[in-house]
Amino acid sequence: MDVRIVGGRVDAIGAFAEEKADEVIDAGGGLLVPGLHDHHLHLAATAVRRSSVHCGPPSVVNEDGLKQVLSASGSSWLRGVGYDEAIAGMIDRHWLDRVASDRPVRIQDRTGRLWIFNSAGLDRLLAGQPAIPAGLERDASGWTGRLFDEDAWLRETLSGSPPDLAALGADLARFGVTGVTDMTPSNGPAELAWLARQQKTGALPQSVVVAGTPALANAAFARRQTLGAVKIHLHEAHLPDFDATVRAMTAAHDQARAVAVHCVTEVEMVFTLAAFAQAGVIHGDRIEHASVTPDALVRQVVDLGLVIGANPGFVHDRGDAYRRDIPSGDWPMLYRLATFRERGVTMLGSSDAPYGDIDPWIGMRAATDRKTRGGAILGGAEAISADAALELYLADPVEPTRIRKVEAGAPADLCLLRKGWGEARGDLSAGLVAMTIIDGKIAYRAAA
Repeated sequence: MDVRIVGGRVDAIGAFAEEKADEVIDAGGGLLVPGLHDHHLHLAATAVRRSSVHCGPPSVVNEDGLKQVLSASGSSWLRGVGYDEAIAGMIDRHWLDRVASDRPVRIQDRTGRLWIFNSAGLDRLLAGQPAIPAGLERDASGWTGRLFDEDAWLRETLSGSPPDLAALGADLARFGVTGVTDMTPSNGPAELAWLARQQKTGALPQSVVVAGTPALANAAFARRQTLGAVKIHLHEAHLPDFDATVRAMTAAHDQARAVAVHCVTEVEMVFTLAAFAQAGVIHGDRIEHASVTPDALVRQVVDLGLVIGANPGFVHDRGDAYRRDIPSGDWPMLYRLATFRERGVTMLGSSDAPYGDIDPWIGMRAATDRKTRGGAILGGAEAISADAALELYLADPVEPTRIRKVEAGAPADLCLLRKGWGEARGDLSAGLVAMTIIDGKIAYRAAA
């Protein structure tokens, strides 16, 4: 069948081969699907990561490797990302000073919660600051150089300009991604305006659902921008007041906005489910990550009717570390897919980039084989079919129970594969993408 695109929408499906067109594309028998949607990432952080030094697996796997990547000379900031404590332990400013003392250095751990500064970095960071943030750790000897959960303060202090998203937008298009949901908790009107500028210039061709603060409800949204959920970011070591959390959920619901809660531990899941039970659940309320979900909590998710923002790619990216650090009895509870699907829970696929790989095909493949980067199996019983894995990224970001289809009237945000699905389902990789069409225009065309 032929698909006719007029403007930014699918106009009709039928037999139009003889009609005049600006361009006719021979799909060669490949599968045409709606463009993939990454339901949870962080655009600014992902773009900035590209100019950072990678301090964790797979490029850095031991202490000597870390010392090597941090030894580059220079006078400007050296920004490292992806540090894994298994490499050299809980490093501090003294460790960094021994490795790199001649320039300011800051390293972010793989969770995104912690930054570690050397002494030169701390001096530059704190110079002229009227107040020290609560998240800056101190021990008997002074500042440790570890800064916890202070990204908003850090951005303001360093006065960094928002990054250009052109390279990231091009990579997303190469993967067949035509839309994303930015789940950064601090997103507000300023971030929304920055994203609009990036979209207007074409740097970011993808449509964007913007989750974040309650203030977004009163912001001006541009074309191809949609208001998303209110994001609540939990940390087990510093859980917020329970009643205040319930009030925040209720206030979001009063804005007719869903709530998305970050849950990467069992304790955070218990807290979140109790809060939803108290505040009530509206359509689209969701749990992000659901990293650890015992059977009893699965039942509560089902009973409450919550959506799960799943990260199947973490099985690949971090699975070897989970197998090393987590008791084997807990492995079946990690990043569950089949159990949720069998119980009728709506799931959305995402990368959580930059904390996971932005390639959605890695997530799809891990969802079907549950293989770690090293080739081990993690929670094999939670594997799902290739069809179900694809649907994780075809779900409508606003109406998550609806799987988008190529149909008349739909946005012309499309992904053309090199193969039919019968062959492609056994080869889930980014190399399948032959063409990506966004808003009716070709955003990516693979080499012949």
